[in-house]
Parts: sequence; C-alpha cells; structure tokens
Amino acid sequence: MSDFQLTRTLDERTAETALRTDVLEGLTRTPKVLPPKWFYDARGSELFEEITRLPEYYPTRAEREILQGRAGEIAAATGARTLVELGSGSSEKTRHLIEAMPGLDTYVPVDVSESALTGAAEALLADHPRLRVHALLADFTKALQLPDSPGPRLVVFLGGTIGNLLPPERAEFLASVRAMLSPGDALLMGTDLVKEESVLVAAYDDAQGVTAAFNKNVLAVVDRELGGDFHAADFAHVAVWNREHEWIEMRLRARSEARVKIRALDLVVPFAAGEEILTEISAKFREDGVRRELAAAGMELTHWWTDSAGRFALSLSVAEGGVV
Repeated sequence: MSDFQLTRTLDERTAETALRTDVLEGLTRTPKVLPPKWFYDARGSELFEEITRLPEYYPTRAEREILQGRAGEIAAATGARTLVELGSGSSEKTRHLIEAMPGLDTYVPVDVSESALTGAAEALLADHPRLRVHALLADFTKALQLPDSPGPRLVVFLGGTIGNLLPPERAEFLASVRAMLSPGDALLMGTDLVKEESVLVAAYDDAQGVTAAFNKNVLAVVDRELGGDFHAADFAHVAVWNREHEWIEMRLRARSEARVKIRALDLVVPFAAGEEILTEISAKFREDGVRRELAAAGMELTHWWTDSAGRFALSLSVAEGGVV
C-alpha cells in the first residue's frame, strides 16, 4: 500500500499494563467495574458486528441512513481535505463521507486494533488509489498528535460511542477534540437519542442472546490474558435503563456466591450472590444537551440531522471562531 502510513503510539506491553490496571482497580472497588474497551478482542469484535445486524439494534442502521442521505451536505459544509476518524474500526460507514468528498486528500483513521487499521486501509485504497491514509494506532481517549495534513480537517466520531463516557469523561474528551481543531475545522459526532425504554432495553438485551455473549466476553478476555478463572455461565447479562441519568447500564450479575482467582494479579475477587460488575454505560442524548456539552468545550453546533424515525442524530460543530 504505497499511500499508507502507520504511526504507533500503542504496543502490546502498553495494552497489557492498561488491562492489568483496569482489572485490579475495577474489581477491588465497590461497585465493581470493567471498562467496555476490553470487550473488543477478535471474538468480541465478531460479536459486535453480529449485534449491528440484529433487528433490535437500530443505531448502526439509523446512523448509516443519515450518512447516506447527508454525506453531500456534510462535505459541502466542511470542505474537508483531511478526514480524521476516532475509533475507525472497519471504516465501513466512513466510506459514504469519503465518496462524497472529491477534494479529500488524507484519511487519518485512529484505532487500537492494528489489523483493523491495515485491513480498512487496504480496502479503501483499492477503491480510492489517490487517497493518502495515515493511520494512528492509538487510544483516542488520550491526547493525540495528528499528522501534518492539509486543512480544513473534519474529525469524525461515529456510532454513539460518546455515550460510553461518563459526563466528566465526555467533557475531558470533547476538550481534547477541541484542542485538535483549527479555525475552519469541524467535528461530526453520532449520538443515540432518548426514546421509549422498551426500545432501548431491547437493543441491549436481544432475544437471540448475542449481546449477552458480547457482555460476557470481557470475562473470557480476563481469563485468557490474566489467568483468571471466571466462568461465564456463573454470571447473568443484565441491561437496565437508568432514568435519572438517561443511560443504559450493562452489567454482569453473579448467579451465586463465588470467588474468582486472577493469577497474574495474585488476586482473589469475592462475589456475593446477586453482586454485579458494571461493564458499560450507553448514554442517550437530547439536542439541547449535546449543544451545551459542545459549547462547554468551545465548539458551536451548526447542523443537526436525524434519521427518518428520529432515533439517532449526527451533529456538526465547529471550533468557536471557525467558519462552517
């Protein structure tokens, strides 16, 4: 791939240290917590792709509908010559934007999976041989040093992933994105919207049990990487709507009293019957709340698009003082 460049800021040792820290801190606190980023080993990624095709899981289809219908407007509004995608994965949805941007010079995918970055780049360059791809193997929740590339830049954060961050984490993340933006640069962000509780819970607790398997996969990651002896059958998948905070909580609930050993940490974790591990929050949003959070980070929301059913939104915002 002659137009492909990869910059690494993560390596296996960094990831292993982060996992050890997250498991030690998360399983020795009350209530217990495991961060959702550890869902995504090879098996977890396969399960998530399966989730996106489930009838109950609407966000992927809804966001794709907006991208297909509005890509031309997004391209015209931003005039972007560089597209930066945070948490790029397969870059499948981003193709709609790339194909609508005739003046695009450089695509900068950012992901923690090197195989995802190289695979997506190979597929993109086969269809867009004049596109330059400068991939970053990095954790997008940390401060990023973007490669030199022509402006204006459009930073893209799709999938409603912003909802996996707690409000203080969102504020820190949006401030870090604002720090990347120069006048004329913009942020395109996907947000799942508040809706009926039954629809939301079903999206995270499907009838086929795929989301349950995805949730329990984090235990398999701990077992494999840190010598744990979790047994997935000993835990039940739970998805609940938190009305106060307007977010879904995914949890793993111990079916009975248990003691789990994690050899790499020399740790024994006791569980009472019914005790839970919080594995993910997925916040749902309203337009005025998104506007306030962006403004607090120094960005102005200029465009707001939803799918035809009003389930999901893409917002376009610009660094204050910029022109979009």
